[in-house]
This record gives sequence, structure tokens and C-alpha cells, in this order.
Amino acid sequence: MALLLLTLPLAGCDWHFDDRTTLEKIRDRGVLRVGTLNNQLSYYIGPNGPTGLDYDLAKRFADKLGVKLEMTPTYTLSGLFPALERGDVDIIAAGLTITPQRLDAFRPGPAYYFVSQQVVYKNGHWRPRDVDDFNRDDAVMAVVEGSSHDLTLQSLKQAHPALSWQVVQDADDDELLKQVANGDIDFTIADSVDIALIQRTHPDITVAMELSEDEPVAWFMKKQGDSSVYALMVEFFGDLAQSGELTILEEKYFGHVDQFDYVDTRAFLRAIESKLPKWEPLFKKYANEFDWRLLAALSYQESHWNPRAISPTGVRGMMMLTLPTAKSVGVRNRLDPEQSIKGGALYLQRVLERVPDSVNPHERIWFALASYNIGFGHMMDARRLTEAQGANPNSWSDVKKRLPMLAKRQYYTQTRYGYARGYEALSYVENIRRYYQSILGYEKAHIEALDNEQVEDLGGLQTIVAPAPEQESETVTDTDETSPQSDANQQQQ
Repeated sequence: MALLLLTLPLAGCDWHFDDRTTLEKIRDRGVLRVGTLNNQLSYYIGPNGPTGLDYDLAKRFADKLGVKLEMTPTYTLSGLFPALERGDVDIIAAGLTITPQRLDAFRPGPAYYFVSQQVVYKNGHWRPRDVDDFNRDDAVMAVVEGSSHDLTLQSLKQAHPALSWQVVQDADDDELLKQVANGDIDFTIADSVDIALIQRTHPDITVAMELSEDEPVAWFMKKQGDSSVYALMVEFFGDLAQSGELTILEEKYFGHVDQFDYVDTRAFLRAIESKLPKWEPLFKKYANEFDWRLLAALSYQESHWNPRAISPTGVRGMMMLTLPTAKSVGVRNRLDPEQSIKGGALYLQRVLERVPDSVNPHERIWFALASYNIGFGHMMDARRLTEAQGANPNSWSDVKKRLPMLAKRQYYTQTRYGYARGYEALSYVENIRRYYQSILGYEKAHIEALDNEQVEDLGGLQTIVAPAPEQESETVTDTDETSPQSDANQQQQ
């Protein structure tokens, strides 16, 4: 009788058990909600709208699900996992490593790249040689609370009881790296890729030591619930790896930062402030479909923005054009900066148009820049050599490994156009990519570039909505490196 009385009030309620899978709920909702961090690698607003490695991956995953993408970035790590626990987001895609603590509480997806933890200090500050140096002379070590770096220090403290550090909640790794560069704190710990990227705008950041072996980076989901989304995520990353698209994306965002030159980077940042403002209007005027910043980076590689630059081989001007190349693009005076920039951009466009359509659109510009430096024929030789060795001739990460082989007899004797200084072409292209990254980073640090028409403020978080596949807009989905841009020095060859 008591049981009957308890059940009677429910008889008139419109209540039902929701037996849909997580994947079905997302598809019925029509939106994949992704939590991320607002930084230079995972997600930010670039010159052409939303960009970043995790943004690109999340957009592709949403397309696979047939839904819109809703990116909800935060500026600090502390808000991410609580949002996942509350159900405010479906997954976290923020370049986070798999730690034992995160593994206990959440479900990681497949690893999509690896990083190591590194201790950094400011150039000119004394270098910590071991863990016991972290607090020497009252030095301050600071890390983000709850980060993998905080957990590493907690583990180290077991063997070093005197070890102490500050934990911060209202900052992210990038902010702490900048505080090291400014001398506000002595040391911090960050992931190797993040350090390599931020050194393009803060070259005083110096690596002291490695604290870990390579650690896997993955997306995260709730542990509870079914495996419908997780199974699709495993398939998604497997397909990306098999097709080579994952390698292409990683090359796009951090394939060019494996080399760092402190003196050159410092000089370039000074030139951005002192020289670039004078020439920026001309780069913008003649860039056409290119990003003017890449055209500027190309010009700096060629002449260091010196309109009267002359090389011993006879190339000259802002874009260092040869005489035949200058004539082919209508340049009468190579030392005239406007003529040189206009001609260099036109020549670059011509070279770009010759790059095979089979090359990924994001990477055609790097092939064009290599052609600009060593000539189109030699670039094609590098592609043929790549294919002959069983690698992908349409992948820049594969072809750039073969460019230096063009200077080695056992390889160039097998090519159509023979010897070429391919190692110079490789350095040439990667330098331009690094200069381009520095210009973007400089602008990001000095200009508030959030477009209020694209950004809706929800609960203190900025939520960016990208359309579903059938509604896709090029403006929203294309990233900063999608637009074509190329070089103009070896054009002449």
C-alpha cells in the first residue's frame, strides 16, 4: 500500500528515461561543444578568423559528426575540467598532456603529438642546474595550479623536501612565460612546443633543463556514459594519421619552430618596431590574395627591409630580384621599393600557380617559397626524390627532409636538374615561416583583435560558433596560413 502511494504522484508526470547515446544527443542538439584554451597553439582569433591546431581538429571532428562547432575558450586551465564535469562542454581540446590524475578522473582520446616539460629562465639570469637550484638565492618558481607542471613539482618534492613553488590560478602557461621574460618571476615550467612558439616573440626565454620524457597530448571526455563519441574519436584520429593530414596540421602549426636563433629573433623584433611601419602600407597594397605579413616576412628574409640591398650575385632591392625576373614582372628600377614589392608579389603568384594542385592547399605556399629560392625545377626534383624514397611528395614535412639531399652527389646525380643548394632553400622557407609567426605574435600581443560580431559573451566565456558542414563559410573555417603566399629569390633560377 505504501509503495502504491509513493508511485501514484508520478503517474501524472510527463517523465521518461532518456536512453539516447551521447553521440545521438550531440547530433540531436546539432552542436559539438568544445572547451579549449585561448593561446597561440590551441585556439585564437587570427587575421582570417578562428585558428589554432585544436580548432582545426575540432572543426574536422564536428564535420564528421555533421554538426556545428561551438568553441568555448578560457584563459586559464582552472575552468576547463569543471566545465566538462558540469556538462557545459562535450570534450576538452586544449593541448593537455595525459597525467595519472587526469587519467583517473577523465577519459583521454588518442595522443596526437608529444611534448616534454622544460624549466625556463630569462637570458642573463643565472641558470638553474638541478631541482635544488629552483629556490637558490630566494628564486621564485611559479606554475599554473592543477597543471601537469604543478603535479611534476609535487612528485619531485618527495625526493626534495625543501622544494617550494608558487601556484597561480588567474594565469596560463603563456602568461607565466611572459613574466619570466619580463623578469617578474625567476622560473616556470612549460611544454616544449609552447616554449618554442613563444620564443618567436619573447626570445629572452631560455630553456634550462628537461623535467620529463616526451608525454602524450590528447583530448579529454567524461569517464561516465557510453563510448559512442569516444569510439568515433578513435576512428577520427586514426584516419587523420593514416591519411597524413595530422602530420600536415602539426607541420602547419609548429613544424617550423625546431630551430631558434636568439640574436636573429631579437633583431627581427626590433625591425618590426622600427622599420616595418614604413613599409607596411606597400606590403598591404600589393599583397593581393596573399597575407601581407607573409610578404613582409619574405622581404625581410631577402633584404632585411633594406630597399637598396645588393648581393654579390646581382640580385637587389626589397625583394632581391634578379634582372631577368625584374624584367619579367615589369620592374624597371629594382631599387625602387614600391616597384620591388609589387614585382616580388607578382612573381610569387606566378610561382605559386605552378605548384601542383595535388599539394595540400595549406602547404602550397611553402613549395612556392622553395621554388622562389632554388628554382621550380629543383623543387620538383625534391618532390620526385621524396616519392622515390616512399614518402609523400605533396607533404612539406616529407619534402623538406629531401631538399638538403639535392646538394649530395649520391642523390643529385639521380635528378633531372642536378645539384642545388637545397639546404639553403630549407633554411630560407623555415626562416620566413618563423618571421611570419613573429609578426602574428607581435600583433596579437599589441592589438586587441576580437571581433564583437563573431564573439558572443556567455557567462564570462567567449563562445565561437562555426557552421555545420553544409553551411560552411570560408571566412570562418580558413586559418591564417591558408591564404597563398610565396617567395621571390630563386625564382630567378
